Amino acid sequence: MTSLADFFARVEHSTMAETVRDSTVVTGMLSGLHLIGLTLIVGSSLVSLAAIAGLIVSDQPVAEITRATRRATLFGFIVSLATGLLLVSFRLAMSTASRAFQVKLSLILVAILFHYFVFAPAARGQQSVLPPRLAGAVAFLLWLSVVLAGCAFILFE
Repeated sequence: MTSLADFFARVEHSTMAETVRDSTVVTGMLSGLHLIGLTLIVGSSLVSLAAIAGLIVSDQPVAEITRATRRATLFGFIVSLATGLLLVSFRLAMSTASRAFQVKLSLILVAILFHYFVFAPAARGQQSVLPPRLAGAVAFLLWLSVVLAGCAFILFE
């Protein structure tokens, strides 16, 4: 069985990883798409929070607004995941050794679990361990923390 270091080396030397590493255009496009995905996640969380808190004047029920934002969150997560994997593919060993990257991945896991097991039921009006407004605020802060951890990774790598 190969070691994790061997796996990382194979990924880092793959054609795909070398293409991303060697092309500033590809890297720039992936970075831009990654930021769009993160914007969809954080923005949809903020809209959901505003709807739950009653800050958005709308003739639509809160559950209808949060249903639309769930789709944006899911799409943003898929885009961010795909582009993030490509962006770290050529520096996988260095990235996984970075404390900031480890914190970012941990925050992503916590944000996903919180979003789907606490926030989503609260936003639908179902039973949740937290009141809807608090669940919305925590979900937004978790996703914002993911973005800030990503900034720390970029600044301190």
